[in-house]
This record gives sequence, C-alpha cells and structure tokens, in this order.
Amino acid sequence: MFEEKKKKHAAKKNQHIVQMKELKFRPSTDEHDYAFKARHAAEFLQDGNKVKAVVQFRGREVAHADIGKKLLERLIEEVAAFGKPENTPRQDGKTAFVIFSPTTAKK
Repeated sequence: MFEEKKKKHAAKKNQHIVQMKELKFRPSTDEHDYAFKARHAAEFLQDGNKVKAVVQFRGREVAHADIGKKLLERLIEEVAAFGKPENTPRQDGKTAFVIFSPTTAKK
C-alpha cells in the first residue's frame, strides 16, 4: 500500500493542470501592445495552457466589429506555430473571442 501511495504521489507531482489564460484587446489596441500580448499568448501556449483572446467593444465600436475580427484573425496567423484555434472567431454581444489550444506542451 505504501508503494502504491508513493506512485500516486509521484504521478500527481508531475502532472500539468491546463489553465485558461485570457488576453483582452480593444479595436483600437496599439501595435506595440498587440505585439506584447501576442508574444505572451505564444508563451502561454508553449507552457501548455489554453488562451482565450477577447476583443471588447464599447459604445459605437460595436458597429465596427470587422476590425475586431481582423485583429483576432491576425492573432491566429501569428500564433499558429504554437497553438490552433478551437473554432473561428465568434462575436457574442459586445465581445468577440477565440480560444486557442496548444499544439505541443513544454516539459
């Protein structure tokens, strides 16, 4: 029984719990801020975590939802080496989002 308990403890110690990391963008996100967040998304995916990229619209920005979708599609292209989107960018009310899952996990 002691050996079984020891094996279970060792297995639990080495397991990785997948977390959902969220990155928030706005349609008017600056180029440097976008690059910074895209780099973080790649790091999160390399560590084996899921990433949810969200574009929040306020007020009349909802009328220009195409800008937010283009931003998410650009992000999909840039992090394609590290993760793939679970679905296409979707809009739900005042937010557009896409969820990435890692292709390979770093050990």
